[in-house]
Amino acid sequence: MISVKNKKKADNNRHLPPSLRKGSLFNWSEVMSCSPWMFIDIGRLLERMKRMAISECGAIKGFLVFAVLCSLFLTNPAQANPRAASIVIDADSGAVLHESHADASRYPASLTKMMTLYLLFEAVEQHKMTLDSRMPVSVHAASMPSTNIGLRAGDSISIREAIPALIVRSANDVAAVVAEALGTSEPNFGRMMTEKARKLGMHSTTFRNASGLPHDEQKTTARDMVTLSMRLIKDFPKYYHFFSTQSFSHKGTVYKSHNRMVQNTPGVDGLKTGFIRASGFNVATSAKRGNRRVVAVVMGGNTAAARDQHMAQLLDRSFHQNPSSLAGNTINSRTALAASAGEQKEKAKTQVPLAKTALVSEKAAKSMPQQPAKSPVNPQSQPQKATMPVNDGWAVQIGSYQESNRARAQAQAAARWVPGEVVITEVEISNRKMYRARLVGLQESQARSACHNLTRQGMGCLVVRS
Repeated sequence: MISVKNKKKADNNRHLPPSLRKGSLFNWSEVMSCSPWMFIDIGRLLERMKRMAISECGAIKGFLVFAVLCSLFLTNPAQANPRAASIVIDADSGAVLHESHADASRYPASLTKMMTLYLLFEAVEQHKMTLDSRMPVSVHAASMPSTNIGLRAGDSISIREAIPALIVRSANDVAAVVAEALGTSEPNFGRMMTEKARKLGMHSTTFRNASGLPHDEQKTTARDMVTLSMRLIKDFPKYYHFFSTQSFSHKGTVYKSHNRMVQNTPGVDGLKTGFIRASGFNVATSAKRGNRRVVAVVMGGNTAAARDQHMAQLLDRSFHQNPSSLAGNTINSRTALAASAGEQKEKAKTQVPLAKTALVSEKAAKSMPQQPAKSPVNPQSQPQKATMPVNDGWAVQIGSYQESNRARAQAQAAARWVPGEVVITEVEISNRKMYRARLVGLQESQARSACHNLTRQGMGCLVVRS
C-alpha cells in the first residue's frame, strides 16, 4: 500500500521542475541563503504556486512562516533580541545620548568584575593593601570554573597580577581570591559589593559573587553598569589604564583580551566584556575622541561580533550628537549622581539648618539671582569661602528625580558639604517631568572642589554651568 502511494506521488511530481519536487517552493540552498530576492520576486512565487498541487499547500504555509523568520534575521540584531539593553552618556555633562531598556533587569555576567576591581582599587587607595600585596588561593577559589588562569590551592597572587587577570582573562578563580582577601568569604564580599553599589547610586543591582558566574539573584541594569563604569574612571584615574591592557602572562602562559573594541574601534580605551548564556554578550566601553569622552554599555548581544558592531554604531552616533542640546537629560536618581536613600535619611537626622530651598520653573531659575550660601561647611571637608559673588556661573548638580521632595532632600544633604544655594528646578526629560537638584552660586574652582568633597563622602555629582 505504501509503495503504491509513493509511486503515485512520484508520478504526480514528474511534471514539476526539480526545485518544485518533494513539495519544495525553492531549492534548499535558496532557502538557507535567506537571499533578499526570495521575498520580493512575487511573480516568480505566484507562478510556482499555480503549478503546485493542492496537497502542497501545507508546504507553502511552512515556507511563508520561514520567510518571515528569515526576514527577521535581516533586521538589526538589537531590535530582534529581547535581551538587548543599552545606554550611552556624555562623560563630562552626564547627558544621556542614547538609552534602550536601560532600566530592565539583566544578568551582569563578567561585568561584575568591574565592581570587584572597584573594591580592590579602593582597598589600595585606602592603604589597606599595596599592588605588591599577595593574596592566598583557597580550595574554593581554585575550584572556580573557566574562564580562569589555573590557580591551585596554596598558591598566592599579587594584586598587580590579579588586576590584568580580571580585566584581560576575566579569571573567575582570581575574582574569588580577591573576594576572600577583602571580604573573608565570597558571599560576604557579595554583600559588600551590593552595599557599595547602593552608595554609588546603583539601586537596581544586587551582587552574590565576585565573578559574575550564573546566580538567579545577581541582577543589574545597563544604567547601573554605566554608572559603575563612570565611577571607575572618575574615582580611580591612576588605575584606569589597566582597562586597555590587551595581554598578560602568568606562569609562562600568555592570555589575550576578549575586549576587541580597544583594538578595533577608534577612541576606545577600556573597560570590560562579559558573557553567560542567561545574559548574552555584554560590554562596557569608554571612548574618547578629541576632547570628548562618552561611556556606554550594551547588554544581551547574540554574538560577540554583533555586540561589538552595535556598540561601534552607538559610539559613532553619539559622538555626532551635541551634548549641550541634551544637558537636561542627565542621569537621574538611579545612577551615581545620587546617593542612596538610606544614606540621605541618616544624614537628614543630624543636619543643621540648611540653605534656602526654592522650587522654581526652568525659566524662572535662569533669571533668578543667585545668593551667597548660608549653610555651614563640614570642618572635615576642604575649607570654602563663606560668601561668594552673586551670579557666579558654576553649580554642583546632585541629580534629577521624579519627586520634588526627594530632590530637595538630596540637595539639602549635599548642602552640608557644599557652600551653595539649593535650587530645585522642574525639567522635562524623555517626556517625563523631573526635578533637578543643584547647588548654585559657585566659582568654577569652588564647584570642582565641592564635587570632589561630595564624592569622598559617597555622593555623586557633576560640575556644570548654572
